[in-house]
Formats: sequence, C-alpha cells, structure tokens
Amino acid sequence: MDGPAIELRGLGHRYNGDPVLRDLDLTIEHGEIFGFLGHNGAGKTTTVNILTTLIEPTSGRAAVNGHDVVAERSLVTADIGYLPSEVRMYPHMTGAENLTFFAELSGVSNPKRAAAETLEYLGCADLADRRLGTFSTGMRQRIGIAQAIVHRPDVLFLDEPTAGLDPVGIRQLRETIIRLNRDLGMTVFMNTHQLSEVAKVCTTIGVLSRGELIYKDSMEETTRRFPNETSLEDIYVRMEGVPT
Repeated sequence: MDGPAIELRGLGHRYNGDPVLRDLDLTIEHGEIFGFLGHNGAGKTTTVNILTTLIEPTSGRAAVNGHDVVAERSLVTADIGYLPSEVRMYPHMTGAENLTFFAELSGVSNPKRAAAETLEYLGCADLADRRLGTFSTGMRQRIGIAQAIVHRPDVLFLDEPTAGLDPVGIRQLRETIIRLNRDLGMTVFMNTHQLSEVAKVCTTIGVLSRGELIYKDSMEETTRRFPNETSLEDIYVRMEGVPT
C-alpha cells in the first residue's frame, strides 16, 4: 500500500457558507487505532463523511491508502468499512441475510460464507437466524460491526460506536476493536466522546476544536505529557488550549 492509511492536507468544508473544517492536516499510519475527540459540532463526523466518500470536501485533499476520496472513490470504498452512529439495516431480514446482502454489494466472492465466518469471528453466530427488528441496541451494534468488516477492509471507521451501549456492550466493543487491529491488522479511526475508552483502546489521539486540529500525539506520550492530571477528562479539557 502506498503512503499512510489516512492523509488529510489542507482539508476544508463549508455548510451553507459557514466553515466546519479549517485547513485540516492529519496523517494516520497503518495499524494505528486513532481516537478523534472534540466537542459537539467540532467537525468530527464531517471529517468521517469525507473520508468515507459520503460528501466531498470544499477544499484540500483527503486520501485513504493513497487513494483520493474524490478522484478514486471506488478504490476508497473497497478499502474501508464504516459503522455510523446509528446502525441502519433491514429489520425484516435476519442477521445472516443482512450480512450476506452487504457482502454481495461489496463484491465478496462467497457472500454467505463470508457472513457466517464474520459472525463466528465476532462471537455472535447466535444472531444469524434472528430478525434484526427484534435486536437490542447492543445486538444491532454487533451486527453493524460485522457488516462493516464482512469484506475485510484495511481501514475501519467508527462514528460514536459506544452511543447507547451499556457497560457490557462497551467492553465487548473495546475487545472487538483490539482484536480487529491485532488479528486482521485493521487501521481504526474512531470518533468518540467516551474518553475512558480512548485510554484503553487507542494508540494515537487527535483533538478537533471548531474545525481545527489542535492536538495529535500517541496515547503514551499524552499521558506522559500530562502526568499530574487525575483523569483523561481533565487532560481533554486542558488540550483545548494546547497548540499542535
């Protein structure tokens, strides 16, 4: 693969003329678990929407695995998986049927086998024959992750993945992210407000404030840099004033 897993250069975006992202530069290397932090409205979801080719930037450039998200959209979508903040699949279909359908859309050679293997890998084969409309929030999240990885992407995007999950579901999600990174070598880009989970999962973090990246460093260096803080929440508050 050419270049870093994710690269943004001078990225900007406007909604109705108002700037949401401002000249954003960011590089994420292959194999990182990157936590993207910021207040509501900071521009995190807009960044993910650009990287997953859902919207085009107003200015600058974004690339995934060296492929431009605008000029090489099909190559980008083949390389990525995406779990949005709200999992949207077909409630009248079973877990396996949903996965098989999305595997077919992704061009997987044997969709049914890929669906079964993915459910087994994630430890949720028991959801294969149950209709999605009967699922709890945690069950839908597990199927959502399965859908995002059924084609074995190189880069996985998670937008507020812990939203609505109970403590057990959050722990399961954390373990799943670590396994995907360790076993399958997936680079993970995660928007989240769960700062405690960032400390337990992420190898690198970035902080976005009003559309500008104000901090990026390894999790190890971040905790070393702020040795006197009593919690990650305190560190995050202080970061709002930390220049890059």
